[in-house]
Amino acid sequence: MKGNKKPPILIINPQNPQQRLIRRVCEVLAQGGIIAYPTDTFYGIGCDLYNKKGIQMIYRLKNRPLKKPFSFVCDSLKEISRYAKVSNYAYKTMKRLLPGPYTFVLEGTRLVPKIMLTKRKTVGIRVPDNKICLAIVKTLGRPIISTSAGHDDPESIREAYGNYLDLVVDGGPLFPSPSSVISLIDDEPVIIREGKGDVSMFR
Repeated sequence: MKGNKKPPILIINPQNPQQRLIRRVCEVLAQGGIIAYPTDTFYGIGCDLYNKKGIQMIYRLKNRPLKKPFSFVCDSLKEISRYAKVSNYAYKTMKRLLPGPYTFVLEGTRLVPKIMLTKRKTVGIRVPDNKICLAIVKTLGRPIISTSAGHDDPESIREAYGNYLDLVVDGGPLFPSPSSVISLIDDEPVIIREGKGDVSMFR
């Protein structure tokens, strides 16, 4: 707990994110900070993929068992293939649908910290269709953790989690709806959760 401080809210243009503001967000992440940020499905809470203390804090914040890892956000298919084993089938499938409101479950590579892997060594990866979120990941140069903040607007997020967060990014109003979660393990697509993304091609 950081005492009773309220983190700053940083307003960023959702259509044309200002790079200097994106850099400010990345400075917070690089220093081990935890942020709230917009995606294409909801406001997320996250930190740098390699910030173990931050990840543990988010587990506590969400009251989530350690054996249920969070998904994380990459900025491109190229980046996904660094953190997950991507077959030709998986590549073609994701190329069709990303960026978009999907979480794909794949086998993780050695670059993924153990705390982020399931028992079966799988990871959930997203490339959201949200310019702010992608700009943050691209500028940081590493993926960020993604878990729903459970609130639709930056002010409520600040009220709910203020003590844990270092920065709240305001990217305008969002109409929350969870991503569709699809496992592509062994090239056998399995719909784990039907959400915002169309899953008819996997039936």
